[in-house]
Amino acid sequence: MIKVLSKIFPSHNERMLDKLYPAVDEINNKWEAFKNLGFEDLPKKTEEFKQRLKEGETIDELMIEAFAIVKRTCELLLGKSWLVTDLEWEWEMVPYDVQLLGAVVLHQGNITEMKTGEGKTLAATMPLYLNALTEKGVHLVTVNDYLAKRDREWMGPIYESLGLTVGVIQSGMNTSDRKKEYDCDITYGTNNEFGFDYLRDNMAITPLNRVQRGHNYAIIDEVDSVLIDEARTPLIISGPVQHSVTRQYNELNPVVESVVHKQTLLVNKAIADAKRLLEEGKEENAGEKLLLAKRGAPKNKQLLKLMHESLIEQLIQSTESRYLKDKNLHEIDEQLYFSIDEREHSTNISEIGQELITRRERENFFILPDLSIALQEVENNSSLSSREKIVEKEAIEREYAEKSERIHAANQLIKAYTLFEKDVEYIVRQGRILIVDEFTGRLMPGRRYSDGLHQALEAKEDVEVERETQTFAQITLQNYFKMYDKLAGMTGTAATEAEEFMKIYELDVLQIPTNKPVRRINYDDLIYRTKREKYNSIIEKIKGLHGRGLPVLVGTVSVDVSELISRMLKREGIPHQVLNAKYHEKESKVISHAGEKGMVTIATNMAGRGTDIKLAREIVNCKECCLILEEGQEVYKDIDIEQCKDDVPCGLHVIGTARHEARRIDNQLRGRSGRQGDPGASRFYVSLEDDLMRIFATERIAHAMDRMGIEEGAPVKHPLISKAIENAQHRVERMNFDIRKRLLEFDDVMNKQREVIYNIRNEILNGKDLKDRVMEWIEDVLYEIIDSYLFGKYSEEWDWEGLRADLIEFFLIDFEYSMGDKEQIDKKKISETLENLVKLRYSEKEKMIGEENLREFERLIILRVIDDEWRNHLYELDALREGINLRSFAQKDPLVEYKRESFAMFEDLIFNISKSAVRLLFRFQPQAIERPEEVSGVEVKEEFKGIEVEKEKKVKKVTEEIPRIGNEKLDVKFRKVIEEMRTSDKGIRNIGRNEKCPCGSGKKFKKCHGRWLK
Repeated sequence: MIKVLSKIFPSHNERMLDKLYPAVDEINNKWEAFKNLGFEDLPKKTEEFKQRLKEGETIDELMIEAFAIVKRTCELLLGKSWLVTDLEWEWEMVPYDVQLLGAVVLHQGNITEMKTGEGKTLAATMPLYLNALTEKGVHLVTVNDYLAKRDREWMGPIYESLGLTVGVIQSGMNTSDRKKEYDCDITYGTNNEFGFDYLRDNMAITPLNRVQRGHNYAIIDEVDSVLIDEARTPLIISGPVQHSVTRQYNELNPVVESVVHKQTLLVNKAIADAKRLLEEGKEENAGEKLLLAKRGAPKNKQLLKLMHESLIEQLIQSTESRYLKDKNLHEIDEQLYFSIDEREHSTNISEIGQELITRRERENFFILPDLSIALQEVENNSSLSSREKIVEKEAIEREYAEKSERIHAANQLIKAYTLFEKDVEYIVRQGRILIVDEFTGRLMPGRRYSDGLHQALEAKEDVEVERETQTFAQITLQNYFKMYDKLAGMTGTAATEAEEFMKIYELDVLQIPTNKPVRRINYDDLIYRTKREKYNSIIEKIKGLHGRGLPVLVGTVSVDVSELISRMLKREGIPHQVLNAKYHEKESKVISHAGEKGMVTIATNMAGRGTDIKLAREIVNCKECCLILEEGQEVYKDIDIEQCKDDVPCGLHVIGTARHEARRIDNQLRGRSGRQGDPGASRFYVSLEDDLMRIFATERIAHAMDRMGIEEGAPVKHPLISKAIENAQHRVERMNFDIRKRLLEFDDVMNKQREVIYNIRNEILNGKDLKDRVMEWIEDVLYEIIDSYLFGKYSEEWDWEGLRADLIEFFLIDFEYSMGDKEQIDKKKISETLENLVKLRYSEKEKMIGEENLREFERLIILRVIDDEWRNHLYELDALREGINLRSFAQKDPLVEYKRESFAMFEDLIFNISKSAVRLLFRFQPQAIERPEEVSGVEVKEEFKGIEVEKEKKVKKVTEEIPRIGNEKLDVKFRKVIEEMRTSDKGIRNIGRNEKCPCGSGKKFKKCHGRWLK
């Protein structure tokens, strides 16, 4: 019935493919017409296509011919050999119709789902060639350096035969090499390298230091891995912060470790009490004790063992539901030192936990002062002078910040001990914490958990706690790839995430049929009560398959599980190879042997993804298998078809040791078997102790197993259980999608600001003459200063000292009038006088160092200011983002609040750029470089470095070069400050950064003369 309905009402995928099949026929017809072309004709066709594009044809109109010429090139290369990753490779591929179909989908800017072994890499060559004809550059994005290098070397001869250049970006390349590779027609590289190069380009000081030449067209290989799995992790270029709190993690670690130990003892006692109460028939009291244990240590082994019985699980669930209904769950949590919520991945230190830490640390450790009230009390204290108020306020702010940081460090240490497991989420190697990718099992060197969590893990594992970092530049992969004029992707598993691809990236997912029917048998899951039962069953299955000479691929969810399976196999004397985050260097070698007779390979999740597992000939074509029969071929007489399907006697057998949170990852593991019509089988082994089952699906499944009367060690297969697992995966996928969507909503705010800043920066970097912009900024800053201090109708109301201080600060002009002059002069006259004087001052500087040199200095100084101010802005945005969710308690939407406040901060940023640039432009003093062989003049590069001269030299220049109007004397107090700065830092260091500057400007010291001491 379903088949009949599908013919009447075809799916969206079928309708879209039906429209593309005629194009495949046209490509094949044109390919036949190109049969007479030889190697020498191929570059000529490329030049012909380029010329036709210049004459007005579009790449869509050229598609049929371009794809056909690529197919002809592949045909001409048959039998030829070249090196691919240092191994001799003989070319034997000509695109199938399904690959042509996939190529058309990729050219149209969509995602093509092609199963493992169906030739995605070859399919991509056709749209890459076609779009490279525009001479704007195209990119092929892979997930690691090895695949980028392999695919460039593997497919390179196709492009080179057609007269195109092809390059590859590898980590560790210098700028000149990168630029050369990007200048090629086609460039292969990883998502991280492309993204970081974009960020580095927008930190470049000269156009020559930029490497990318635009974002025309890109195909993302393993697009689900890049745009889904990696989407929650932004690309960040960072550096050390000026103020580090790393010591707090080391200081607090012994205290937190003690609290965790006491919690373990408390939970063990609660479990023992629960057992006793159950024996006494006091189920309600026992349920409370068990709920206490679950909230305090959900992975406690004794607790997990008890929860194998569905009645215990039901008792805990009913107790928790009762407390939630009465809103009394806090009564349970208050008995613990801290509570754990696995679903929310969060912890909360209770009152008794706070008291314990306070006793070990210091009094009032967790008590934060009410900052607004405390500051207001200081302000209202009439017994304090203005200076004393500033000092007092600064002390309160400092105490608040220090306490907040220590409380935060304690919370992060609790999370590190309870929610992050060694050899699961991370490993320790050579004294460093390395994160393990939860989706691929690969290590992620260079990545660090944010918000102090990485420092907490370092303290926990007793390795060096590295300094915190500050963001210099940042972008999410989502927003980076949205910059491309046209984007496409390919993978073996994208259909389950089709909604997200469409909503976020506006990319349609089309499933391409396989070239040959899939002959892999996907068996139903086997569900066990405990992990021990599950692992024992897996080992028995591996023993049986290995004994029959069949290759086995065992997929695990963590390094820890892969090593456990390895140890169990060693005890059984079964030879095997391991591929996980600890041995990722052997990846390609391990995968290349995984299809050999009797080979057992243990791989963490999708380690080795992107490399096909090719089966030995005897594994594919065993005589006893009915799966390898072609349609219409007679069945072997001695073979029972059903028995053959129940126990596939050939091909690669895939065993999953647990279900992943995402169905897509499970499908990727299954897809390693059955490539290009090969026979094979797959099965997942699941236990009620697995994280997915324990957190999201345990109760119903345990209850179903009880009703079936399943004995210990025996598995269960049932549609109800399979449905429960699928529902659990759906829930997690939806939750993760919401997280990624929310991240993008917040990053979109920053992205709009980043686009504005980078556009300004590019105009500065590439502009020939910045004089008009600089003069505009000078006027803006000058009139902002004038409006700030000459406010009010009468001149006696004006802040003359503030005006004078800012004119000295920004323009090195000392401005002072007598009282008589002040009464007679008006604001307009002052403005005109000051504007003329400032412009005169700047034009004198231009004459002194030369117009051309000044233009170059303007460029360098403004670029530096933009980078500094943008870096500070990102730091402030990070701080805003960390606490913005607390606004929800005040019934405010955190996103709306973030947009509002970040916009106000961005407006300040734009003006601060002009203010800082103007200040630096008036203050810098170029010095001639003593090089006899050169004409006397200025060296730009050296002088840019020399802008940050020693403090003594800075102050000396200031005191000697301030022009004056009216009064010839500088304020005594001001001169004293400058002299103090010139001679010694000692006195200056006694002035708080947030105190008012002693010069009398009314500004904070850090914003006034304190800036000279950076």
